[in-house]
Amino acid sequence: MRLGIFGGTFDPVHYGHLLLAEQCREQCRLDEIWFIPVGIPPHKPKPGIAAAKARAEMLELAVAGHESFRVDRREIERSEPCYTVDTLREFRKEDPSRELYFVMGADSLNDFPTWREPVRILDLARLAVVNRGAAANPDLGPLRERFGDRVTDRIEFVTIPGVEISASDIRLRVRERRSIRFMTPRAVECYIETHRLYCSDG
Repeated sequence: MRLGIFGGTFDPVHYGHLLLAEQCREQCRLDEIWFIPVGIPPHKPKPGIAAAKARAEMLELAVAGHESFRVDRREIERSEPCYTVDTLREFRKEDPSRELYFVMGADSLNDFPTWREPVRILDLARLAVVNRGAAANPDLGPLRERFGDRVTDRIEFVTIPGVEISASDIRLRVRERRSIRFMTPRAVECYIETHRLYCSDG
């Protein structure tokens, strides 16, 4: 089984996330993609992030009906900061036969050497590195100098259309009482309205 691991805050999930996941599934020939909402992000402050339960529930609404998409809550159940290498170790321990692909944006590749145990991450999973629009793929030269030529075999580039949708813009629009229609699935939009997420008076 070729399994894609897609982590993030998903605050909230939107069509950009879903398009990214579907293109990774298709271009990397993945059997499934599991969305993993983070509980306590190690590189982002916790204040201001919607409750983990709400983010997971919005994800489940967004992927409902897609047989290859699944939401995994393991990270939001942890009481300590979540690191990619620890989550990948869990997946490998649960089923060593799975071929893991970790989904990440091309802009994150420059920071990859600063992540916890980057060499171990490369051992545990291939990197599905997503590039938007007509932008050139990142230069792997610095990574090869750091980790050797094996990096080339552990990275697969995925190109997706340059859709400019961001979670931060959706949150701002909600606070300003502007439309978010067609930026996120209707079920997620209704969830945000019902639970008064991201409202300044919420």
